[in-house]
Amino acid sequence: MTPKIFSAIDMGTNSFHMIIVEIKEDGSFKYLDKEREVVRLAAGSEGSLDEISEEEIQKTIYLLNNFKQLADYYHSKPRAVATSAIREARNKNYFIDRVKVETGIEVEVIDGKHEAELIYLGIDKALGLNKKNAICFDIGGGSTEVIYSQAGNINFVDSLKLGAVRLSKMLFPEHILTVKNINECRSYIEKIFNEHSIPYQNMKYDAAIGASGTIQSVAFIISSLNKEKPPKTMNDFVITADDFRIVLNEVLNRKTKDERLAIPGMEAKRADILPAGLLILEHIFKVFRIDEMRISEFALREGIIIDSYNKYISTLA
Repeated sequence: MTPKIFSAIDMGTNSFHMIIVEIKEDGSFKYLDKEREVVRLAAGSEGSLDEISEEEIQKTIYLLNNFKQLADYYHSKPRAVATSAIREARNKNYFIDRVKVETGIEVEVIDGKHEAELIYLGIDKALGLNKKNAICFDIGGGSTEVIYSQAGNINFVDSLKLGAVRLSKMLFPEHILTVKNINECRSYIEKIFNEHSIPYQNMKYDAAIGASGTIQSVAFIISSLNKEKPPKTMNDFVITADDFRIVLNEVLNRKTKDERLAIPGMEAKRADILPAGLLILEHIFKVFRIDEMRISEFALREGIIIDSYNKYISTLA
């Protein structure tokens, strides 16, 4: 079979990502292009992701038209998948219709559990988890996905309305940290976790895996604090509980966004929302009793590619 080119657009709460990938006969990926734009959907809401503004719709249409032009160059039809901000927006249908009319792209809005399943496809592709029991986490802008797999089969998935953008709007609207709002955030995270029936005690795992921006930011800061070059790939980068605690303290001890920008390895576009993301990750380390977490560079967008490829293969059978 000749190599096939697939393109995927991950329309997240914090940012939009596009990848264009050639899948070779052996199933390996060759990246042809990548794009990322910070969007911050439902930026005007406070905690709830209840409406996408006209300005955000216009920005989305502008970005998607650019993405589509890039996909057209590679003769690939982009598959666009939307997550928490769009699935929770009360003007979701209007948004989808506008995008379809003005870009030609059909937005596929998926629920949290489907999102988690696609994330797992990406993680498994990156790290090869087939023979391992693994517990995987993806902290996004609007939600956090938890996936537990046994010997390559998904045993449990859940999606929690806890995200770095969502909690920042709720509890750190001016991006200023205080003892009070940090403790309020911790209490809120614990409350949401307790509302979900996650079988912590039954999750015996060989590997704890983390994906997406918050967790990768920890790795960049660890490398910079240790005066090391950032790794060429994030795949298999290990975050120990001790290293995570150092990063958490560095970030939470900086009251303002500008102060956090001075932390070595801090991404400028994440300095405002990283505290909320780290507080979610802190709770994950604690309740799952994690000593070390491996990073997967692949997540939802790679999962979309794999899912599209699998569907394509099924049509040839």
